[in-house]
Amino acid sequence: MIRFIEDASERKKISRQILESLNEWFEIEDSRERYIAESADQPFWVSVNDDVYEGFLCLKETGKATMELAVMGVIKECHRKGIGRRLFAAAKDYAAIKGYEFIQVKTVRTGIYDDYDITNEFYKSLGFKELEVLPDYWDEANPCQIYIMSLKSAVATIATRHSYRGEYLRESVPDEDLITIAKAGIDAPSGCNKQTTDLIIVTDPDLLSKIKAVLDPPVARTAPAMIIVLTRRINAYRDRCFAIQDYSAAIENMLLAIVELGYQSCWYEGHITDEDRICDKVASILNVPDEYDLVCILPVGKAAESFHAPSKRPLSERVHINGF
Repeated sequence: MIRFIEDASERKKISRQILESLNEWFEIEDSRERYIAESADQPFWVSVNDDVYEGFLCLKETGKATMELAVMGVIKECHRKGIGRRLFAAAKDYAAIKGYEFIQVKTVRTGIYDDYDITNEFYKSLGFKELEVLPDYWDEANPCQIYIMSLKSAVATIATRHSYRGEYLRESVPDEDLITIAKAGIDAPSGCNKQTTDLIIVTDPDLLSKIKAVLDPPVARTAPAMIIVLTRRINAYRDRCFAIQDYSAAIENMLLAIVELGYQSCWYEGHITDEDRICDKVASILNVPDEYDLVCILPVGKAAESFHAPSKRPLSERVHINGF
């Protein structure tokens, strides 16, 4: 289990226990003690199994747009079990949600020590790219290799997007950002280019209050903006309609754009299209014409609460090559 640790003394206790067991990587006492001391004030994740600390990871801010993987350690008995990847996934989500654009990590250049060569291959397998080597950053015997990863690539955004159901900050969303998000939606593919999806951006406080009042059970109560998704049933060919595929593609595009711009959201469809037909109440509030079906509400705003990625089955259990 990956846990985020809040308590400073617990952070120091965990980091000391793990780093002191990894003498091959952290043999210089002064450096090790510095890592332990600094970990008390850094975002900190730990992997725990049956009350055993298996590994931990800390981040630190090195610039307004950049977080650094300050230190990570996994006990030897747990190497090659995916713990480092799970720790990094949690930290990467955190950095993306906080609006950072890059993560960097410093290590010893490949070709100096076998242990660091293995570590560097691990970083590259996570998606880090070589940025530069600083020969004298530490000393001549330990040239510093800097790896960097963008958090704003399409693939990175896909990996860090998760449904957010918490409270939102009471900050308005600029119109230009909402237009950018909506454009991402209408830029989605559409079956036979029938363009069956329309959108309504809602920022008016009175309209938002009326919409939120009919959402039962209540959701997105503090969202400062919403994007309402409409669809029309227009046959594409052979009496087949791809309206569901069209609006689903549009919604996914918008969810990714929302995260890319530093906001959060959740795809609310089943909640409003059940037998109680909340969607019809919202459509009435917004004067939606009869030929359209209101199928989804996307709240948009900055997250007021921390949240973490849900656990998912391993890739190897869900992706098959050349057959099932």
